[in-house]
Amino acid sequence: MPKAIIIGAGIAGIASAIRMAIKGYEVEVFEANPHAGGKLAEININGFRFDAGPSLFTMPQYVDELFTLAGKNPKDYFDYEQLDEVCRYFYEDGLRLTAHADIDKFAVEIEQKTNSTASEVHRFLKKSETIYEVTNKVFLERSLHKIKSYLHWDTLKSVFRFGKIDAFRSQASANKSFFKDDRIVQLFNRYATYNGSNPYQAPATLNVIPHFEFHFGAFLPKNGMYSITKSLLKLAKDLGVKFHFNSKVDKITYERNKVTGITIDKKTIAADVVTSNLDIWFTYRNLLKNLSSPEKLLSQERSSSALIFYWGVRGDYPELGLHNILFAENYKAEFDAIWTAKTIYNDPTIYINITSKHFQSDAPADCENWFVMINVPSNNGQNWDTLIIDAKKNILNKISRILKVDIAENIICEQILDPRSIENKTGSYQGSLYGNSSNNKFAAFMRHSNFSSKIDGLYFCGGSVHPGGGIPLALLSAKIIDQDLVN
Repeated sequence: MPKAIIIGAGIAGIASAIRMAIKGYEVEVFEANPHAGGKLAEININGFRFDAGPSLFTMPQYVDELFTLAGKNPKDYFDYEQLDEVCRYFYEDGLRLTAHADIDKFAVEIEQKTNSTASEVHRFLKKSETIYEVTNKVFLERSLHKIKSYLHWDTLKSVFRFGKIDAFRSQASANKSFFKDDRIVQLFNRYATYNGSNPYQAPATLNVIPHFEFHFGAFLPKNGMYSITKSLLKLAKDLGVKFHFNSKVDKITYERNKVTGITIDKKTIAADVVTSNLDIWFTYRNLLKNLSSPEKLLSQERSSSALIFYWGVRGDYPELGLHNILFAENYKAEFDAIWTAKTIYNDPTIYINITSKHFQSDAPADCENWFVMINVPSNNGQNWDTLIIDAKKNILNKISRILKVDIAENIICEQILDPRSIENKTGSYQGSLYGNSSNNKFAAFMRHSNFSSKIDGLYFCGGSVHPGGGIPLALLSAKIIDQDLVN
């Protein structure tokens, strides 16, 4: 039986382990942390439960697929519900919008409350669908770095339709052409942050992202986002995968351009295949020190990071839903602060996720669990302690201003995650959430491949490599590797 080793038990690493076990490999996973999940972890404080990282679940079919491949019923491991309401949006001028899952309903609300029309919304989402159709099979589900990927009729069709993906103008300029109301432009510009990019620089190709939410739907796992990790971990163990926690790998070993295994605690463990779920930057810098690195790729601009406050809050706040966005008044200034000044804007856009709206057990009685996040630059040596103090004050002021309620005195407990701790806990270089940014027109197409061109049997998965960050794409990185392996 061939042997496979996975470095890192993030969601992509677990998915890779499952796929390799199904293919007949003996699989072992080595994780430096005491738990699985990477960014998809959970936090428990004083009776409050928080999903530590990703909070929006789209494309659940990529999770279900893993159970189906293993001959299991997904519902025996994992269940979720589709949301009728995707997000609530709050603006400084008093405008409030609810992004309903029903596209017609959402479009009508925009027409009734803003200067944009329902037809503008439908035209935009049709363009989003077109970008998806062109890029899905070519970019999302196959390697861009294998000749065989291009020997498909759907690939050739996509090449001929390349102009349809809107790669030559920024997302912001494209959205300006779709919508008369700047507030709706802002709403759809927000989707650049789903992969840590700047809508004023990133290509309009990123307008594919709304299609994931409004066509396929937004979902909520019935036991929280962390249940994705727990269910896949259970499936992997049921398939015979062995997990080693608190086990930091020291080196990937190879001979004559063929991978031979790993070294951990001065002990060598042999393997036929090694897959690194570690950030590609740390994979080369720490585990492949003697191999020439792709310096141009490793030096690319990193994605943005996040500052997250996990607040246990006393009281009930009916104006807020599961997902909420409180927009900055000057969106361009916010992104200039993040990407040019490398600092936190004094009027940041605030995302608030409250899972206790759906699951009362996530918070004590008469309380709510607030996951409060703002986009911030990756760690380049800023004085984060000072920045965090100022940011918290600005966040509380903005919430009080928009919701007309002072929550500061109702915060019972608090935990903070910033770019430094994100790097320390998840192994993401500079605390960037999605590896390299997509601010360059073709950056999304220039991510590191899922295989090594120099070492046979060495693979890479996770958000820092092709096809990108976020749960769906991380799972697809494992699927792309699977296509390259033989039974």
